[in-house]
Amino acid sequence: MARRSLKEKLKEEKKLQIIRTACRLFAQNGYYNTTMPDIARELNMSVGNLYNYFESKEELAKEVMLTVSSWVAQRLRAINEEEIPTKEKIRKLVKSFFEISLKEPELIDYFLRVFLANREVFKEGCEGFACVGEVVTEVMILLSKGVEEGELRNQDFFPAFVTVMGPMGGIVFLHGEGVLEKPLMEYVDDVSLNIWNALKA
Repeated sequence: MARRSLKEKLKEEKKLQIIRTACRLFAQNGYYNTTMPDIARELNMSVGNLYNYFESKEELAKEVMLTVSSWVAQRLRAINEEEIPTKEKIRKLVKSFFEISLKEPELIDYFLRVFLANREVFKEGCEGFACVGEVVTEVMILLSKGVEEGELRNQDFFPAFVTVMGPMGGIVFLHGEGVLEKPLMEYVDDVSLNIWNALKA
């Protein structure tokens, strides 16, 4: 039993390694310019072995998006569970999002340059919010709790969601393009304050 668990753990670690590598190559070279042999070569594994983990490039692309969404959602979930004012939760969310983009820029690049730019790839099983559902759920919880506490005004979810995610994604994109005048983390207070002012009751 222990051996089987170790084997499963090793397989899961390899799968995660494949996902990270595919994420980086897709973001760097574009989805259509990256092949399964390219990914296998980067990992020093055979193409056949790679197909043992993922049946197609499309399946791998969707799995990358689900994984990225899960990582971001885990951080947001931890913030949502803290007993702190919504204003501070928003600041922590912005800080955490920026930290992820600095530590693993390929994750954000993937979202901006692959997921949003190649929607046709994700048309089956990843429509709408399906691939980023965990993040959407946590943002919904953040907003709902804020309204319940009387800290945020009650409004339609989608404009509120865009108000939260749009400024963060925008600043990270500008950082990636090298046009910001200051280091990314120096924008945490301004961006979080803008989001708070746009949502507060």
